[in-house]
Amino acid sequence: MSQKILRIITSTNGDTSFSNQLSNAVIEKLTAANPETEVKTLDLTKTPLPYLTNSHISAVYTPVDAHTPEQTSVLKYSDEAIETLLESDIIVIGVPLYNFGIPAVLKGWIDQIARAGKTFSYGAEGPKGLVTDKKVYLSIASGAIFSEGPYKSYDFSESYLRAVLGFMGMTDVTTFRVEGTAIPDFAENALPKALSSVEEFAF
Repeated sequence: MSQKILRIITSTNGDTSFSNQLSNAVIEKLTAANPETEVKTLDLTKTPLPYLTNSHISAVYTPVDAHTPEQTSVLKYSDEAIETLLESDIIVIGVPLYNFGIPAVLKGWIDQIARAGKTFSYGAEGPKGLVTDKKVYLSIASGAIFSEGPYKSYDFSESYLRAVLGFMGMTDVTTFRVEGTAIPDFAENALPKALSSVEEFAF
């Protein structure tokens, strides 16, 4: 059975990026299990989506049939990002931990896809996510160790992503971590340990 993977790159370090290498391992495992897999890469470090502006907000809350040419143009990026997301079965996101949170380019992508009436809705029973039946893998990389210990409360990457993606209906989220890459006693084994966790995971 064919499946479509959307791979999202947010690290500027290219092939040496730990989050990219971890994402590569996840995708390799997925494609090995299903050779018919199609992978589409969205490199936000090379083609970042525009950050929200007043024009964008205004266009979102204006009925489509009343859109001006400018509003139609400003929503193009959001429309395309949402279409790509909806046609994907699996989303693999590389997430380097920057200042306890996610990269700005990833927040920019989220702001473009989080859209009432498109990826979530409000009703009598409260908000409802509209992006369902997706599997999400997070590949989080950090210089320190954030999954446990004294820095755990400083990690706002995984908790935020689980919350905002879940709000849109993407509740099936698995996280892999490569951490301690800046700690001498952990750095050498950080990536091998992370890759081993992917290899041992039952996809």
